[in-house]
Amino acid sequence: MKNDRKRTFMLITIPVLALFFVFNTLPLIKGVMYSFTNFKGYGSYDWVGLRNYIDLFQDARVGKSYLFTFKFALVGTIIVNVLSLIMALGLNSKIKFKSALRGIYFIPNILGGLVVGYIFGFIFTYILPAVGKAAGIGFLSSSWLSSTKWAWFAIVVVAAWQSIAMNTIIYISGLQTVPEDVYEAGSIDGATGWTKFKNLTFPLIMPFFSINMVLCMKNFLMAFDQIVALTKGGPAQSTESISYLIYQNGMSGGQFGFQSANAVIFFIVIVAISVFQLTFFGKKEEQL
Repeated sequence: MKNDRKRTFMLITIPVLALFFVFNTLPLIKGVMYSFTNFKGYGSYDWVGLRNYIDLFQDARVGKSYLFTFKFALVGTIIVNVLSLIMALGLNSKIKFKSALRGIYFIPNILGGLVVGYIFGFIFTYILPAVGKAAGIGFLSSSWLSSTKWAWFAIVVVAAWQSIAMNTIIYISGLQTVPEDVYEAGSIDGATGWTKFKNLTFPLIMPFFSINMVLCMKNFLMAFDQIVALTKGGPAQSTESISYLIYQNGMSGGQFGFQSANAVIFFIVIVAISVFQLTFFGKKEEQL
């Protein structure tokens, strides 16, 4: 009986492992292999060793994309987590219709990134400029998407609007794990408002904050859908993220091998940042 149970678990596990290998591990291995070639995405190719990796550190366009991606991810992560935490505190309080509001606020998360991007593209291109001209507001009178100064922030707004929903749900889950006894004890000691949040609430939801920071940073570093829908990397390549550059030049620009090397480096960077965040926030949790 025990052996039959183990056999059943194996039969369930093996197909999943096979699918994971075919659609995840195998493409990763092939991508690493192509990063050492001059493969264009079609035809034959030659091995070039580390030349692609050396050229990456000398390519100004790649460097500019990394700077944009890091700036975009840092600002987006901060905005999303601040607003998500504020919304979670409000939706976790004793207010009417909070269940309905949670459902409404979660809608952006279930919409496709491209769909949201195209809708906001129309808003930024036509509606906001019209409102800006009518109200005499200078920085709204022209489309942000056509400005090298504001286009990146327009993408942050769209990505944040869509990301806040999931982060809010995670924060609400964390807030619901805080025992009421803690607040009652804090009230006796005179803890209210900011003091209550700083000394009681936030330390107890620190693990949820850590999860949100890691996931949010990772998702913003890999930004793609919003950029495709809103700017396609423009104007003047000012909003070209690493993911978009890899896709654009790798798939249609004849740089499959070179961009495969870029993808390998980018993968290492994301893993390194995630490990650093987990280590840093893990130490903070221990201190609290």
